[in-house]
Amino acid sequence: MIEMLEGRFFKTFVTVVQERSFSRAAEKLGYVQSTVTAHIRQLEQACGKKLFNRLARGVEPTEAGEEMAKFASQFVQLGASLAEAMNRLEEPRGTVCLCALESFCVTRLPLFFGSFFATYPNIRLQLETGFFHDVVDSVAHHRADLGIVSQHPGRADLVFYPLQEERLVVVASPELGDLYDAAGWEGLSGARVVGFGSRCVYQTAAGELFSAKGLMAKDALEFASLEMIKQTVSCGLGVALLPEIGVLEEVRTGVLRVLPAEPVVLTHGLIERSGREPNAAARRLRQSLLEFFGKV
Repeated sequence: MIEMLEGRFFKTFVTVVQERSFSRAAEKLGYVQSTVTAHIRQLEQACGKKLFNRLARGVEPTEAGEEMAKFASQFVQLGASLAEAMNRLEEPRGTVCLCALESFCVTRLPLFFGSFFATYPNIRLQLETGFFHDVVDSVAHHRADLGIVSQHPGRADLVFYPLQEERLVVVASPELGDLYDAAGWEGLSGARVVGFGSRCVYQTAAGELFSAKGLMAKDALEFASLEMIKQTVSCGLGVALLPEIGVLEEVRTGVLRVLPAEPVVLTHGLIERSGREPNAAARRLRQSLLEFFGKV
């Protein structure tokens, strides 16, 4: 018997019982009346009983129909409960772990977070910062749901979604800027290179750029904070390659100068583990980031 039954037959049956009419049930369900008739016929064939008596105006359940109604109603309610449970899985709630570069968090994400958490107050964010390889390893080994890195990791086990091009510019104090004006890059031959350290992609790019200009990185100063790097450079202790967006205010107020070098352009992007189904909170964060940066 069960092999002959479908959920839509029960829904049609319950609607006919409620409406006491095949035609009104069809109208309510958006069917033609012949579809309702066919569904009820299928149920009658499955249980071997007549389920409705036709009256002058409408129909009424037979004794078998009354018995069927008990089970049909439970089946419809169960279906509704199942649909509700599945929908709850899509609700953006719970904890999502995001691992990102500190400089990107400082310069790009505050405005995003303000609007995101106002819209999704039930999502809790666990934000971690690290260098490029730290972020990649955290996502690859399931310690973070999502990561933001400064370039494509080139790994088959990770999916990369481009977010934002980042221009890196060479900055120095006004005093070192004057030395550059007087003697070009040779005037900065004794300057230290200030950055995030050898594990940072920015620092790798800085090493290549400064080496081409004749600046040696052997006296490099390393800090984990963008703010510390800017303060160190502004004191005249060296030059740095930093995100342009992160030094706009300092350049505007004359605390730092941008030296005339070809900008280094990197493409920041969102990464997640390939083949892994993220939870609803992570999916919503991913979608919101892509929307915020205009990538969807």
